[in-house]
Amino acid sequence: VLAGVLTIMISNSAATRRRREQALLRSRGATARQILRLAAVEAVVVGLAGGLAGLALAAIIGRAAFGSASFGAAGSTALGWALGAAAAGLLIATAAVLVPAWRDQRAITVAQARRVVGRPQRSWWMRYGVDLWLLLGSAAVFYATARNGYQLVLVPEGLPTLSVSYWAFAGPALFWAGAALLSWRVTDLLLSRGRGLLARLSRPLAGSLSGTVAASLSRQRRILTRTVTLLALAIVFAASTAIFDATYRQQARVDALLTNGADVTVTESPGAMASPALAQTIARVPGVRSVEPVQHRFAYVGSDLQDMYGVRAATVAGATGLQDAYFTGGTATQLMAALAARPDAILISAETARDFQLNPGDLVRLRLQDGRTGQLVTVPFHYAGIVKEFPTAPKDSFFVANAAYLAARTGNPSVGEFLVTTDGTSPPAVAGRLRAALGPAAKITDILTSRQVIGSTLTAVDLSGLTKVELSFALALAISATALLLTLGFVERRRTFALARVLGAHPRQLGGFVWSEVLVTGAVGAVLGGAAGWILSQMLVKVLSGVFDPPPAQLSVPWAYLGVVAALAVVGLIVSAVAAIRAARRPPLAVLREL
Repeated sequence: VLAGVLTIMISNSAATRRRREQALLRSRGATARQILRLAAVEAVVVGLAGGLAGLALAAIIGRAAFGSASFGAAGSTALGWALGAAAAGLLIATAAVLVPAWRDQRAITVAQARRVVGRPQRSWWMRYGVDLWLLLGSAAVFYATARNGYQLVLVPEGLPTLSVSYWAFAGPALFWAGAALLSWRVTDLLLSRGRGLLARLSRPLAGSLSGTVAASLSRQRRILTRTVTLLALAIVFAASTAIFDATYRQQARVDALLTNGADVTVTESPGAMASPALAQTIARVPGVRSVEPVQHRFAYVGSDLQDMYGVRAATVAGATGLQDAYFTGGTATQLMAALAARPDAILISAETARDFQLNPGDLVRLRLQDGRTGQLVTVPFHYAGIVKEFPTAPKDSFFVANAAYLAARTGNPSVGEFLVTTDGTSPPAVAGRLRAALGPAAKITDILTSRQVIGSTLTAVDLSGLTKVELSFALALAISATALLLTLGFVERRRTFALARVLGAHPRQLGGFVWSEVLVTGAVGAVLGGAAGWILSQMLVKVLSGVFDPPPAQLSVPWAYLGVVAALAVVGLIVSAVAAIRAARRPPLAVLREL
């Protein structure tokens, strides 16, 4: 959609010149059919050339990003997608040129078409508030879908499949369209009724001509509004794609850590009595940075048997990715601190706390197996908080307590799992070395292998290749929306600059016009696009909150990539401004003679 909008806007940047040329042909006897035929030739040439170039570029991108030039499919499906994309491009190019030409033939006289300066007309959608209705519809759909989250369905046979509700994406889609039109409305309102503000903003650049610059910006608001809107859309696309991808990768790792426990996890076989001293042996394996032992017991609460995990509360958070979403009643840091502050503290599930109507500090008696006698002994704990999820723990009820307290009360210091953090070495490589060092008795898993295992969530899907294409496309759009559209706008106004030079304007004064326009375009586009991009990112992650297990506590913002997008946009603005100023220094009579 954004590529189609860019194509139409680039074509419309020459609409005024094309209209004057067609009016000249009409005044010299050209028929409507001849003019439409000429416009069709232009559209077909542009569409075919662009389609062929696009298919070649798509093949190169496919080879670079996915290792295949078959456009992500095979056989007739790939050919269908390729031809469909080319046909869509040809249709857009044809519509962008032919439709205005046909409309001008029926609704505009030759005198009107040859007019150089005209007053921009207000668009019909602004009169009816289409942008506000789209935003209202987006809010309604988002509220309806976000309440239930994004549900995934597991088929009865046990094969994990995804049930995709595309209705959930209607809210973000409506917001994207509404934000684009709202950006157009806000920019048009600023340029049409904010001349005083524009004059004050352009005074450092235009000096005494700031009022004239403001009037010029207002007169050219159709061109500027178009450029600002597309720049805002490009920023929205880049920001929302980058933030969602960074959050997706962050939560994919969190999901894998929740399942695997750490970069590499060594799990002792049931019944084995692994000594804590084994951690020293593991730590000596090349590629291992740290080792965190975790006890695994079973405890009776009434007649219910639940898993019990003994951890070192002061260090376990550094060995695995404890998220705030794992806990209720406090953050991960707060509840681990509460666990470390009291030796007999315990974290329990919400279901257990509800069933036994527990309050913080209440005494909880559990029965655990004594390591010396093999008999069940009653061990007192004090309720400190609720844990919903924990690395390597099952999805149902379980307990988390201090390992030293468990070992002292049961006489059993044995460790069930060792959470291994690597020093940057590939986790599969470290896992292989551990298998060679520990033998076949222990089960050793790594996070990359766990990440590749098909799960019941979308985070089992690798989006790296697609993301590379989308982020690269966003960079290209940021450049196109700034440098290309502004440059085309300046080219269309060569006559205005030439007449200003004839009337005595100096190149420095013309530079004030150009730099003021660049400043307004960049500043307004960045503010509108940044705000809309942040909101859209929040919507996408919220709608897909059911995909993430657990949901992200906050968005992950790739500042480095967004900084590159901003830098390229600024470079595009500067390049277009320098090119326009250089063109304005040409002798005015030579420019007028060319026109």
